[in-house]
Amino acid sequence: QKKKIIMSGLPIRHEFSVHSERLGDRLSASGMEYQRRIRKEIGISENDNVVLLMGGGEGVGGLSVIAEQIFTQLRQSGINATICVVCGRNESLKKQLNERDWDGFLREKKVMRKGGSFLGFGTGSSKVSVEPIAVGTKGDVKVIGLGFVTRMAQYMVAADVLVSKAGPGTIAEAASVGLPVLLTSFLPGQESGNVEYVVNNGFGDFARDPPVVAAKISAWLRSPVIMRKMAQSAKEHGRPNAAAEIVLDLGSIASKWKYMNDAYSSFVTMRNMARCGQLAATA
Repeated sequence: QKKKIIMSGLPIRHEFSVHSERLGDRLSASGMEYQRRIRKEIGISENDNVVLLMGGGEGVGGLSVIAEQIFTQLRQSGINATICVVCGRNESLKKQLNERDWDGFLREKKVMRKGGSFLGFGTGSSKVSVEPIAVGTKGDVKVIGLGFVTRMAQYMVAADVLVSKAGPGTIAEAASVGLPVLLTSFLPGQESGNVEYVVNNGFGDFARDPPVVAAKISAWLRSPVIMRKMAQSAKEHGRPNAAAEIVLDLGSIASKWKYMNDAYSSFVTMRNMARCGQLAATA
């Protein structure tokens, strides 16, 4: 029965295949140059670390809270970054993020901080403490609220890390362009295996709590070794040409069966002609 199963990957939009080929190794000189060019095209900083935050087409999933925590953590860590939040059809959230006084938010709020190292992988839990935000932060962090994005391949090329729910299509798209993934939620049953796939194959991790999400992102961006490892693993497991491969496989199978059917039809025709000849000779 295994001979009847073809592993082809999840089909994704053709634009990912195009950008995957042009990008190549995203951490190579040519890959980083292509990334800067794409960033310029879509209007975001060419030199910042870029975090792409998604929650689905409706812009749900605690995006505002996660954005707040990532913003605060990166500011405290002295990391210059742009956080692109895909709000989808949630225009209210987009407006809120774009009009917010983020410096004022930093002065007024407290941040949930989690102790320990976030350089590895895993989903272990530990106690969370509340501490005042430090004064005199160094990181220059910008938050951009986006609406319904139609150029997702470009944004994934432009990003350094993706924060998202564990949707299979999103994971496949990210892997196709070698983008590390931090998953924040999943649908029980049908999406739990997606989390295991990302974590076990070394191109991301899972964290449910916003403070932990922010701490992991900050630690990743401070570790070029981990970023390279995850980017390479993502690229290895990406199948940007899955849709084309499926079409070719279907065409090959159809062609094979057509050949067999034509051959059998020819055989039946010749056999019938032979029988007619024998009958004529007997008569």
